[in-house]
Amino acid sequence: MNNWLWYVTRSTGIVATVLMLASLAWGFLFSSRETGTRLRPAWWLDMHRGLGGLALVFTAVHVVAAFADPDLGVDLATVFVPGAAQSQTTAFTWGVVAFYGLVVVVFTSWPKMLFRRRTWRTVHLLSVPATALACVHAYQLGSDAHTPAFNVLMPLAVGGAVYPFGLRVWGLALARSQEAPRKT
Repeated sequence: MNNWLWYVTRSTGIVATVLMLASLAWGFLFSSRETGTRLRPAWWLDMHRGLGGLALVFTAVHVVAAFADPDLGVDLATVFVPGAAQSQTTAFTWGVVAFYGLVVVVFTSWPKMLFRRRTWRTVHLLSVPATALACVHAYQLGSDAHTPAFNVLMPLAVGGAVYPFGLRVWGLALARSQEAPRKT
């Protein structure tokens, strides 16, 4: 009867990873000001926050379902301590570190005004390695990692997040080049 827990673990992990990628892409589109004029900036920010919050919720359900399924052999140390898993250590470690990164990013987003802008931005950029580690965790440990659908859809989803990241970096590089003093 534990079969349903395996499906819950699997599906929430997939959804959480997709939500993390979507939130990352949305955040980079918003911060690079590439969102157009049809929708107000508050709408884009709310969507970014909502996607990040949902990613955290689905990740928490994923962790609880994995812990509750006795067939998976996930204990409390595996859930909370990176490197504590007896089997497939690196895959579990990436998942635990990604979870911690996601928690830090989401819970420092709401009290944003308590931090200096530079500090908040640095902490918020933890979402990039956290999302990358979640994708590595999905690839190394996911039961669907070697299916044709995964091999097509995961690179597409990652590319959908990398493109806005590129826009943001390009915009920052252009802004810096325009601010630099010109030598005559």
